[in-house]
Amino acid sequence: MKKVLFVINTLGGAGAERALLELLKRFSPEQYQTDLYVLLEQGELISQVPEYVNILNRDYTAESVLTREGKKKLNKKVFRRLFTRGALFKNIPYLIKNISVMLKQKKIHADKLLWRVMSDSGMSLDKEYDMAIAYLEGGSTYFVHDHVKAKQKFTFLHVDYSYAGYSRKLDKNCYLDFDRVFTVSGEVKESFEKIYPECADRTFIFHNLIDRKEIIRKAELPGGFEDTYNGKRILTVGRLTVQKAYETAIDAMKLLKDQGVNVRWYVLGEGELKEQLQQKIDSLGLAGDFILLGAKENPYPYYKQCDLYVHATRFEGKSIAVQEAQVLGCAILVSDCSGNREQVNDGIDGSLCQLSAEDISRNIKELLEDDEKCMQYRKNASRRISDNQEDEMKLFCCSRNDRNGAEQNTKVRYI
Repeated sequence: MKKVLFVINTLGGAGAERALLELLKRFSPEQYQTDLYVLLEQGELISQVPEYVNILNRDYTAESVLTREGKKKLNKKVFRRLFTRGALFKNIPYLIKNISVMLKQKKIHADKLLWRVMSDSGMSLDKEYDMAIAYLEGGSTYFVHDHVKAKQKFTFLHVDYSYAGYSRKLDKNCYLDFDRVFTVSGEVKESFEKIYPECADRTFIFHNLIDRKEIIRKAELPGGFEDTYNGKRILTVGRLTVQKAYETAIDAMKLLKDQGVNVRWYVLGEGELKEQLQQKIDSLGLAGDFILLGAKENPYPYYKQCDLYVHATRFEGKSIAVQEAQVLGCAILVSDCSGNREQVNDGIDGSLCQLSAEDISRNIKELLEDDEKCMQYRKNASRRISDNQEDEMKLFCCSRNDRNGAEQNTKVRYI
């Protein structure tokens, strides 16, 4: 029986974390002895980890990292960890060097700087594994590289590497030592290989795994919109962060309201920008038109009940929210950015737009007035499937020489 370790930064309700839960289900207890370590020891999805997975954390907080209270607890943990095992002092030269680079680029990525410190303050693991898998870039990747003993080490990339603010200096070139690098989309792969061309022969596309039957089942459960509004409904699902560009969506909603379009926009998600976004909503007189509903344990009835799903973001790796919208046959509008444009075929199973209030609102208005096009989008979106997920699992054991054949089995097709 193989000993396997998965490491992830947090276990909150975001897309990558939910994809990890699906991946863990494929590591059956008959074949694998699976451990899980959550680097920052926090996140509400801990209760959904398969019972046969051994959770290594001893001091865990089962609260969202995106709520105000959860953020306070996370910040306290991070502060304590700065001084654990001398992690901060050990990394002072590293921090100075990278802060200097970021200052020259006029953009400080504080979270990226801290990942190295969080990695070095993580728990000590004496066990040796057959396979160690870092499921996110940053802290979990550094931890597996520096602090885990394993015969093979794999890592995942869920974001556009350069756009998200990573660099070889931040990584200390650690990706060169991994046996395989898995990216969730072709564009994420291309972005990574531009920075690490030496890793091209060990870089694979591994699409996020989702449980289609379970999504469809949960969409039929009670829930969804509770107001009595009888106009058109727009839905967006995602964390309230800078990446998701909600401020632009709010401006688009203002344009739609000024044009007299009978529509409401609902957002499912939590995040550090909640208060800031609500202030903007209120200042534009959109309190009853752009509604932040918070995170929902079962978001799927909302997908089923909406008239249009909109995902207008700055960048993505591969959005699970878009995949879920496709499974449930939503008409979809996404911004033309990395990740999004790989998931939606413009004019076939959804529309692409520019990330501006004007273009978003124009496309929304056109789609809401064109029932035939929306019907065609819904039909094509529900037929869009990722290839056999068992074939993707073979990427964990295929040799580098099998790379091309394995990736050919993971492309999107229609049936």
